[in-house]
Amino acid sequence: MFLTDILSVFGVLATKIISVLGYAGIFFLMMTESMIFPTPSELVMPFAGFLAAQGRFSFVLVILFSSLGSIVGSLISYYIGYYGGNKLILKYGKYLLLDEYDLKKTEDWFARRGERTVLISRFIPVVRHLISIPAGIGKMDIKKFCIYTLIGATIWNTFLAYMGYLLGENWAEVRHYSEYISIPAAILILIAGGYTIYRHIQHKRQKTAQ
Repeated sequence: MFLTDILSVFGVLATKIISVLGYAGIFFLMMTESMIFPTPSELVMPFAGFLAAQGRFSFVLVILFSSLGSIVGSLISYYIGYYGGNKLILKYGKYLLLDEYDLKKTEDWFARRGERTVLISRFIPVVRHLISIPAGIGKMDIKKFCIYTLIGATIWNTFLAYMGYLLGENWAEVRHYSEYISIPAAILILIAGGYTIYRHIQHKRQKTAQ
């Protein structure tokens, strides 16, 4: 119930921002959505699609400004990770069970699987808000990061806007359907996080035993 109330508040705020600022509001909200701020694209883009159906917005410009916002927000997070992530992990990582070994693994991961990781993450709740930071920490190639982020964000934004376009005044229903994806995704993230911590502890024990 608490989470629903928070999303409702964000939904009202998002609609007001878009109503007042227009395309600039869409850009701003999707920029924050691609960072660590919990701006729900499931509320922003369907409303923008609804306004396009009413003739108040151009559907093409809705997609353009939303995708530009997504890439700008993602780049800000990427460079936060690129320039500050390593130092923070080396200094404070021990409190989160992270060290240089984890940095090396992150860099190897994004060197080999960065494209798929960034692209798929754009469709996963919670993960899409955060993925740009580890991509920056992992020093993923910036051109590839931009290309796959833009592809994934544009597909996701277009899908949500089109749903709002089709649903019309019922555009808010998109959020309810998205919960069927969000809940399983959150469970999988918790399981993956638990498994990662377990593997990390095992690795530490092996190093201590040597």
